[in-house]
Amino acid sequence: MANTAQLKAEYKEKIAPALKKQFNYTSAMQIPVLKKIVVNQGLGDATQDKKIIDVAINEISAICGQKAVATYSKKDIANFKLRKKMPIGVMVTLRRERMYEFLEKLVRIALPRIRDFKGIESKFDGRGNYTLGIQEQIIFPEINIDSVDRIQGMNITFVTSAQTDEEGFALLKAFGLPFKNNKD
Repeated sequence: MANTAQLKAEYKEKIAPALKKQFNYTSAMQIPVLKKIVVNQGLGDATQDKKIIDVAINEISAICGQKAVATYSKKDIANFKLRKKMPIGVMVTLRRERMYEFLEKLVRIALPRIRDFKGIESKFDGRGNYTLGIQEQIIFPEINIDSVDRIQGMNITFVTSAQTDEEGFALLKAFGLPFKNNKD
């Protein structure tokens, strides 16, 4: 818990004043904040094997420190052998302390473990939010590589209160996300 307080304090003491100065905000309420982090894993193969969902829930819960939930299909799609309300994915939404804990772990431990890592892309959604795709769940220290029977990827979405991509980029860069140097 000491680390989360450290990251929060760093935001209040260093990041927020720097962003206020950089974008010439008149009010502290205009400064962008990180609202939540959503970790999502789509599991199309779960239509054939129900155990995949249970394994994914356990892995994502271990990674995030919060219980993950299954996501269900909304309609029938015959070509994919998919029925309505079948489990097809796993997700967890992190806020407050757990969000900062996960962010710290992602930036300091998990991302540096990716082979041939040269930084992450800096493509935002137009409203200051960012989604990072990861190919392997084994970059997280909670996952025991010997017990993994399938390599699964995941999407990590950073939801901010930023109004523009430039503000969102500045916020996430200040938090330590290693973006490629094509936008600096």
